[in-house]
Amino acid sequence: MEHVHLAAEEDDLYSGYNDYNPTFDSEELDNDAGFQQAVRTSHGRRPPMTAKFPGTAIGGRALGTSFGSRMPMASSMGRPMTGAVQDGAARPMTAVRAAGYSSAMTRGSTFDPLGQSKGPAPPLEGKSEDTPDEKVKILEKKVNDLIEESCLAHGHGDLQLSLDRAKEAGRKERALVRQREQSGNADHINLDLTYSVLFNLATQYANNDMYAEALNTYQVIVKNKMFSNAGRLKVNMANIHFKQKNYPKAIKLYRMALDQISNSHKEMRIKIMQNIGVVFIRMGQYSDAITSFEHIMSESPNIKTGFNLILCYYAIGDRERMKKAFQKLICVPLGIDEEDKYIPPNDDTHANLVIEAIKNDKLHQMERERKALAEKFIMTSAKLIAPAIEATFAAGFDWCVDMVKSSQYVELANDLEINKAITYLRQRDFKQVGAVETLKTFEKKDSRVKSAAATNLSFLYFLEKDYDQADRYADLAMTADRYNPAALINKGNTVFVKKDYEKAAEFYKEALRNDSSCTEALYNLGLTYKRLGRLEESLDCFLKLHAILRNSAQVMWQLANLFEMLEDPHQAIEWLMQLITVTPTDPQVLAKLGELYDSEGDKSQAFQYYQESFRYFPSNIDVIEWLGAYYIDTQFCEKAIQYFERATLIQPTQVKWQLMVASCYRRSGNYQKALETYKDIHRKFPENIECLRFLVRLCTDMGMKEVQDYATKLKKVEKMKEIREQRVKSAREGSARGTRREGSASSDSGHSSHGTSAKGERLSAKMRALPGSNEPYEASSQRDIDASYVDPLGAPMERPKTAAKKRNEDDDFADEELGDDLLPE
Repeated sequence: MEHVHLAAEEDDLYSGYNDYNPTFDSEELDNDAGFQQAVRTSHGRRPPMTAKFPGTAIGGRALGTSFGSRMPMASSMGRPMTGAVQDGAARPMTAVRAAGYSSAMTRGSTFDPLGQSKGPAPPLEGKSEDTPDEKVKILEKKVNDLIEESCLAHGHGDLQLSLDRAKEAGRKERALVRQREQSGNADHINLDLTYSVLFNLATQYANNDMYAEALNTYQVIVKNKMFSNAGRLKVNMANIHFKQKNYPKAIKLYRMALDQISNSHKEMRIKIMQNIGVVFIRMGQYSDAITSFEHIMSESPNIKTGFNLILCYYAIGDRERMKKAFQKLICVPLGIDEEDKYIPPNDDTHANLVIEAIKNDKLHQMERERKALAEKFIMTSAKLIAPAIEATFAAGFDWCVDMVKSSQYVELANDLEINKAITYLRQRDFKQVGAVETLKTFEKKDSRVKSAAATNLSFLYFLEKDYDQADRYADLAMTADRYNPAALINKGNTVFVKKDYEKAAEFYKEALRNDSSCTEALYNLGLTYKRLGRLEESLDCFLKLHAILRNSAQVMWQLANLFEMLEDPHQAIEWLMQLITVTPTDPQVLAKLGELYDSEGDKSQAFQYYQESFRYFPSNIDVIEWLGAYYIDTQFCEKAIQYFERATLIQPTQVKWQLMVASCYRRSGNYQKALETYKDIHRKFPENIECLRFLVRLCTDMGMKEVQDYATKLKKVEKMKEIREQRVKSAREGSARGTRREGSASSDSGHSSHGTSAKGERLSAKMRALPGSNEPYEASSQRDIDASYVDPLGAPMERPKTAAKKRNEDDDFADEELGDDLLPE
């Protein structure tokens, strides 16, 4: 052992080799009580053991000592023998076995200390799911999965599914709690999981407008003292009360939440105070709202709070504080990078690639949205306070423009000046010199401002019917910005009024390509197709427009008119029925419904809608004529009198209404009143033949002496009528002879002479209908009355034709709507 060099204690890899089992110590056997006991008893007289120890050099031979056969026994140290047989199973003597070597190697076996030659290890035994712990873990996983599914469903907009999943998660979580209690692990309940389930359920209740259930669920969380920071959820409860317009309760909960949030959470406290200020505005308590907003602007100013503060000052009429609040608003830092950051340098390729990647990323989009929101609030504030902070609107706007020019929003100054001019236009103050001059000053500015100003100038001149100037400024706006849909619409409008409908349609379609949501372009395109006779394409445009503007009365009217032109009265009636749900008091729509039902033969429905139209607008001659004729047809002449008397008041120079009144008296048997009415008509219209004929007839029937005078006047008037007709006939024949002479003198215009002759015949036909030079009123009305009074001897009077004037739907809306809403946003 003196030549053996031992390693350090911590690196002694062979320690224990000098140790030996005390069982083999024969020198101490005399002192071994266990051994001496075995010798004195029958254990010592047993036959020797033949235990074999595989894999050792002494396998197959009995282990003996100098005292003969020995049994393994405990040593004096109490340590069992290594090679002993315990519990009936043989165990190898590992203490004296070689490390990985055996005698079998001499018989050709391979070296395999890890036992890899025995094949793959058997599969691991699966864990049993019947144990309580495994059941708890499975239920927890199911609950978490349901919460996640609920959140995902809400993100996809499926609110009902998200609520169902939240309810199911709640049921699973309660089953999980019962499972823990049954297994005796009630102290190990997962409070975080319970909180997540309840919070998600309350949120989904609120999203589905089930506010009572949401409040009850939040109350369960808040009252449970085991949940930390549950008091913050009172903000959510206050939000629900705000939606329910229970403002005092909302303020109470907001303040309770504010008390439970420490000063270290500054941003959260600021948001809660902002909510409190908004609730005070809804309650009309502007002084309390001002207190909250002023505190926020002093601690952490932001755009929304500054805008709300201006609204409060405007509500109480504090002019000076409005100015100070506006100055604070334009000084609020936005916390965004300058736009110059996104301008790529020309010489650095790597920097260009980086800027190209980030110039439209989420961060830059958020910055643009924040800047656009700030500009919107500043513009709205300026337009709101401009008339209030100074004596005149113009002076107030000029002060706002000066303030903006000295702030970080310098580019907004031009927009404010354009809005100043647009405000004059919205007030229908088209003659305002300042508006036009302000817009004209932007002709030399940058393209964006120039395009906006030129668009408004074009619209202004279009309303004044100065179409040349409107066309000029529309071209200027298109040159500055070809993708400006408002400029393209104005250009299309100027072409439309010149009746170049094909070209106008091209401009409208280009505007739609630039902005597919431009409703003005789509409406005008539908009108253009209608003028071109392309009714199906026009119908398609208005159906698309109806999908965008569901309650537009003008769109519904156009659809009804198109179906009427397409000879589909049932669809036209359907659209008009939808229209009267939007405008139930429009007399023209009601009259059109009556006309369509009349054409379909449904007199009762027609009478109902004509009556409603007359109730809202009792001066429509067509409606009055139809109602009077309806009562005559139904033999209620007394009721027809009031309608024809109203027509007489509206058109006192039209003799036919007074004749209709007299005829109603005659038909109802009131001959004396009829005679007086005819005499009054004769005094006003002494040359009316129909009046004289009825006077002769009534005087004859009543045996009056005036019959001879009226008969003489009748003959005289009839003779004058014949003379006029002969003059018209001779003039027509002379013009026809002159036309034939011109045709015979032209040898090479045979077809032209035929056309001229036909045209002359048409002119002659028109001249037959023209009144004579001595007739006091038009003869065309006489034809209508002649048709009504075919038999003056008492035959039943025919109903006069209700040739109601067709409403020119194109003109009703084209001129009104072509230039509507063309102002830039």
